[in-house]
Amino acid sequence: MKKASRMPNEHFLLKSKLLSVFLRRSKIQKVISLTMNCQLQWLMIFLVLISSILGYKQIQSYVVQPDAVLVLGGHEEREKFAAELGKRHPHLDIWVSGGSPQYYVKRIFATRGIRGDRLHLDYRASDTVTNFTTLVDELKAKGIDSVYLVTSENHMARARVIGEIVFGSRGIVLKPLAVPSSLPPEPIEKCFRDGARSILWLTTGHTLATTQQE
Repeated sequence: MKKASRMPNEHFLLKSKLLSVFLRRSKIQKVISLTMNCQLQWLMIFLVLISSILGYKQIQSYVVQPDAVLVLGGHEEREKFAAELGKRHPHLDIWVSGGSPQYYVKRIFATRGIRGDRLHLDYRASDTVTNFTTLVDELKAKGIDSVYLVTSENHMARARVIGEIVFGSRGIVLKPLAVPSSLPPEPIEKCFRDGARSILWLTTGHTLATTQQE
């Protein structure tokens, strides 16, 4: 009889525990779902904002005549492309940010007839965000209001997001010129991350830069 009387209580306790676990799991799933929805909403807002800015800037870039060339260096193809561009625009100075070794970059440009006084090599940048933040005030101080932006095709989307925020804050217009690349486009997460870092730089002066260039 005692065993029979304990059985309903044991079943009741087991059901109670299962219900408690189910409710806790449901709450956790709901919190996770709300968090993901919130993150997705912010991502969508960011993408819409950036798309609007890039759309306006794209129209603006059609009508401007750049005052200089900015190369996001480190890739020989980009530097050769910029050197050929410099030949077609002999009045433009060329800035190479984070490029190949100095002697090699100078040789690339010299063999294409680019005078040394037109070439400005800058090695302060440690990544794509700092390619822009380290040069924006220098270029603005020289009266430069627009630049040809030279980088690889697969890298251009992220570079433009950063550039429109950083250079755009100083009124410098970008005219993108993509170097053909066989690599796939970069993940959208990189654009989101570095766009956020660029906004952080605008508000705090910090970029959260790492020592490894990318």
